[in-house]
Amino acid sequence: MKPTGLASVSVEVGFRAAAAVAVPLLILWSMGRLDLAAYATFGAFTALYGRNEPYRLRIRSVSVAGVALLASIALGVWLAVLGEPLAFLSVALVVIVAGGTLFVTALQLLPSQPLFFVFSLLVCANIPTTAAEAWPRIGLAAVVAVFSWLLTMSGWLVRRLAGDRHSVLLKELRRRPAVDRTVLRDPRVWLTVAQNVVGVVVAGGIALSFGFGHAYWAVVSVVAVIPPARAAHSISRSLHRIFGTIAGVVVTAGLLFWSPPALVVILVIVVCQFCAEMLVGRHYGSALVFITPMALAVSHLASPAPLGALVGDRVLETVLGAGIGIVLVLLARGIERARGLAA
Repeated sequence: MKPTGLASVSVEVGFRAAAAVAVPLLILWSMGRLDLAAYATFGAFTALYGRNEPYRLRIRSVSVAGVALLASIALGVWLAVLGEPLAFLSVALVVIVAGGTLFVTALQLLPSQPLFFVFSLLVCANIPTTAAEAWPRIGLAAVVAVFSWLLTMSGWLVRRLAGDRHSVLLKELRRRPAVDRTVLRDPRVWLTVAQNVVGVVVAGGIALSFGFGHAYWAVVSVVAVIPPARAAHSISRSLHRIFGTIAGVVVTAGLLFWSPPALVVILVIVVCQFCAEMLVGRHYGSALVFITPMALAVSHLASPAPLGALVGDRVLETVLGAGIGIVLVLLARGIERARGLAA
């Protein structure tokens, strides 16, 4: 039976993703440790994977995605302990963005870009951390990732209990990703790897040279704009992502301009996580309207900053990163056309 109504718009996965971030953030709030919000949120990103997959396949997708997220978080934390040296950070970024692109393509993960791996690495590297604090922060992310893994797999039990009713109440599990062993031989995949690597290096370098306060946002914007491997290099899709991100900045300004209490900021994060998960599989540009406020709200919880600087940096660096991404999309289209003519 074809899913209708609420089931067709992924309410099930939306609630699951929202719960994955809401529970740990509320616990941290009750303990007075919202300075650790970033690590909990990045661990909760585990719940974003495995959507709409049968559980025998989902267990692989969620497990490998959770491990990749934890590796990105841990690498970022230890770079922070070292003082975020630019040379080491640059090498780590290239490894994560290139390896992440190959990783998500080979395992056919959704989301199909290394965006969350890059975001986790750079934010964690940007938070001052001592050696004594490193393992507890990584451990927190790991605990939340395990909790998110359990939530993501909990639908198996829900479906068992629901019986025949699940065809109406829950989303059908139609997506069947397979392990793609051809990625290393596919020039289209390597073209996307090259786009991401060149884009993050150029965007990060320009943002740093101009002294932007949050240079990593320019890098994240590049990764958000560049299409997944083997996807069409469409300017319209890239523009959707740019306008989605800018709209998200405007939404953030409207939500945070009055310096709301921490509980309200947590509510913003939870609602944005829910809406982003509802939309990410349908229209990524629309999802960015919610992903961006979520990212900014997490940054605000972890290290509060004046809203004007926060939003201003985000707009400037989004335009920078997106502009570089558009140039790389155009170059990729030219390469693909030339290759097609040569063939």
